Amino acid sequence: MTTTWLVNGADTAVDPGDRGLAYGDGLFETMAVLDGEIRRFDLHLDRLIEGCRRLKIASPDADAIRSDLEIIRPRNGRAVAKLIVTRGPGARGYLPSGDAQSTRIVGIGPWPDYPASNYTKGVVVRNCQLRLGENPMLAGLKHLNRLEVVLARMEWTAGPWDEGLLTDSSGSVVGGTMSNVFTVRGNTLLTPRLERCGVKGVMRRVVMELAPEQGLEVEEGDFPPDVLSKSDEIFLTNAIFGIWPVRQLDQQRFAPGPVTKKLMLALEADTRG
Repeated sequence: MTTTWLVNGADTAVDPGDRGLAYGDGLFETMAVLDGEIRRFDLHLDRLIEGCRRLKIASPDADAIRSDLEIIRPRNGRAVAKLIVTRGPGARGYLPSGDAQSTRIVGIGPWPDYPASNYTKGVVVRNCQLRLGENPMLAGLKHLNRLEVVLARMEWTAGPWDEGLLTDSSGSVVGGTMSNVFTVRGNTLLTPRLERCGVKGVMRRVVMELAPEQGLEVEEGDFPPDVLSKSDEIFLTNAIFGIWPVRQLDQQRFAPGPVTKKLMLALEADTRG
């Protein structure tokens, strides 16, 4: 499958003067498509609208987004949909004009070829050297300014690692380059609260909603990396791959545990979008 794009509903190019290109002035969502259904579209749209509100970007029309996706989504199999919303074209300079019309970009691409062992045996994770800058104004948002994560991901190009974990400049765990992280202690899930930096992922939200139904408590907090080494289990979440157990973090080994497996089964059975 080749990636197909629409810009404001048309098969055309992005304006070179778009502020998304010039400044990363925008937001994006990456969504799973299964047999034509955009999985958890309402949750993605909810986060996008909240991001537009916080960045003072004109929110795109939800019906227009649905129409774009209807045109290009495959009806069978799995695919990945990407939705990008920028502040739109503008004149040179950081100050946006008050009448800018947002640009919406929708694309459909192939499903990643993840090994089945990522789910059964778990993944190998490393701690990254890069530290994320803290900016509460942008914390939680999936904005287009991803250069920190690009640099973190460049720390490895080969080897056994499937993902890298990041801390902020205060030394607290944030999450992976493409995932959120949960640690398990008994019947409690602990995950970073992400009020200074990081992305509040849609699958993170889903797991936090499913957990109480499985008799699990959820705590958000700030914690150093050594908390992970004392965990019963660790798992990662992402809107595309769902849940991955962690079987190794740097040199420490873990086994995919019962809590992670319970949540994986609950997620597989979940029919809420």
